[in-house]
Amino acid sequence: LPIYIIVVTLTMEQLLKERERQTLRRKLNMVIGVFFSEVGTRLFRDLSRSVVHHEQLRSSLLVTAQWKDSDYAAALNLLKQHELKVNSTLIDINELKQFLVAKRGFLVGLLENQNLLEHEAFTDLLWAVFHLVEELDARESFAGIPHADVEHLNGDIKRVFGYLSHEWILYMQHLKQDYPYLFSLA
Repeated sequence: LPIYIIVVTLTMEQLLKERERQTLRRKLNMVIGVFFSEVGTRLFRDLSRSVVHHEQLRSSLLVTAQWKDSDYAAALNLLKQHELKVNSTLIDINELKQFLVAKRGFLVGLLENQNLLEHEAFTDLLWAVFHLVEELDARESFAGIPHADVEHLNGDIKRVFGYLSHEWILYMQHLKQDYPYLFSLA
C-alpha cells in the first residue's frame, strides 16, 4: 500500500507539472502573438529586404497550409545552416528607426514580463530588437556614417533577423496546430 501511494503521488505530481507547463506555454504563445501583431510581422517583412538574396531564403521559408511538422523542422534547420548576409542600405533605415522607436515602450513592457524568462530564445530576440532600437536611436542621421557603423548595424540587423525568422517559424507552427483561423490570416 505505501508503494502504491508513492506511485500515485508521483504520477499526480507529474501530471500537474505537465499541465502547468502547458498553461505557461499557452501564455507565452499569447505574448509572442502580441509581439508579432504589434512589431514582429512588420519587422520581419522590413528586415527581410535587407537580406542579400532574400528571394532564395523566402521561397524556402514561405509557410503554407500544406506544411507538415517535417517542413517546419526543415525550415528551422535551413536557418541554422544558412549564412545570412545583410546590407542595411537596401532598406529605409530612417523609417525602421521611426517604427522601432515608437514601439520602444511596448518592447520594454515585454521585457518586464516574468513569464518570458522561461522562453530563452524569445527573450534573446527581444534583447536583440531592443539593442537595434538603441543603436538606431543613438544616431541623428544615417547619411555618411562610417563604414564601421554600417557594418555594426548590419550585424545587429542580421542578429535580429536570425532570431526573428526562427521564432516566426515556431509561431506559425503553433498557430497552425492550435489556432488555424489565425494561421490563415498570418
